[in-house]
Amino acid sequence: MGVYLSTPKTSKASEDGEDDRHKFGASSMQGWRSTMEDAHAALLDLDDSTAFFGVYDGHGGKQVARFCAKYLHQQVLKQEAYLNGGDLCDALRHAFLRMDEMMSGERGWRELATMGDTMDQITGKIEGFFWHRHHAENEEHKHHEENTEHKHHTHHREHKEHKHHADHKEHKHHTDHKEHKHHSENTEQADDWTPEKGPHSDFEGPKYGSTACVAVVRENTLIVANAGDSRCVISRSGQAYNMSKDHKPELKSEKERIYAAGGYIYGGRVNRTLNLARAIGDAELKRDHSRTAEEQIVTANPDITTVELDGNDEFIVLACDGIWDCMSSQELVDFVHEQLISESKLSAVIESVFDKCIAPKPSGAGCDNMTMILVLFKNSNYYRFVFSKKHHPHPSRHNSGDGSSSSEP
Repeated sequence: MGVYLSTPKTSKASEDGEDDRHKFGASSMQGWRSTMEDAHAALLDLDDSTAFFGVYDGHGGKQVARFCAKYLHQQVLKQEAYLNGGDLCDALRHAFLRMDEMMSGERGWRELATMGDTMDQITGKIEGFFWHRHHAENEEHKHHEENTEHKHHTHHREHKEHKHHADHKEHKHHTDHKEHKHHSENTEQADDWTPEKGPHSDFEGPKYGSTACVAVVRENTLIVANAGDSRCVISRSGQAYNMSKDHKPELKSEKERIYAAGGYIYGGRVNRTLNLARAIGDAELKRDHSRTAEEQIVTANPDITTVELDGNDEFIVLACDGIWDCMSSQELVDFVHEQLISESKLSAVIESVFDKCIAPKPSGAGCDNMTMILVLFKNSNYYRFVFSKKHHPHPSRHNSGDGSSSSEP
């Protein structure tokens, strides 16, 4: 992402949405960069009681960020920790690591190709069609052979045995039906990412990658999972508190892992290439098969922070470093408060942030892609006292869509 345009692209892709607990806005802008490599996801209904928000800042290409925006929240629901008890923290951790696993092999290569530029998309679709057809024909032939062999070795049961089983037929049918229903309910969302065979079966994963900063809200609990230097900040009574840590190579814990895994840091970059210590993708920095995914030079293993929300918690902001390069956490919180005095459409507030941050010329801070999500908590004192009173007289302004250092709070 080092190439700049002669004129910035300042058009914004924005959305808004709300339910009875949250009101959110999301927006992204390409800016001075020659390509847009950010992505995001915002879901008010991850499940019946959970909302999901995530920003993904790609580097070296847009594919991994897009992959995460499409699949990471789905994988949270497919993890055993979630299915067997609703443990969101453990499910989030495994979902982050699962992204790297899913992006390897033939299917991973093909899926990433369809998220790339036009020629990559065409190649991925053609290869997917050919190898899917080839795989289906092989599976059909294999099934036919197995079925023929099974029929050849199958014999009719004796009449006495048949009668014995018939006596229990109704009971067994009822039991089997119950067991099948229970099994279906438990496996309906199970991980169904099956590997494929093809010319890229030995693909170890992309050499490019993405940050991932995710906020999950379940009732009064906020869980933030982060890998990279995108950031989540919460505004509590007007004070900014960082809910995530920027994973730079210079951090003591990151540096220790990098060197222990055989890597090094030069000019603030891991192995002279990446200015992040944690990211999804970047497979070339994760090839030590004697180490776990958490122990690699660069890891997708997220830091997870949990906080119980109360009436003083006003809103959260998730944003890529294109914003944090220009504003501190407190400066952004203050700016959002100022904008909300007169603006009820949250995506419009974000667009104002972009306009404030973008550089006048293609150099220095303010030249990066920009993506941000703003989420207001409707049960906060701030929302009830300020937001509702000022903006409910103007319902036409609502657009309901589908769909510095700070201490810990």
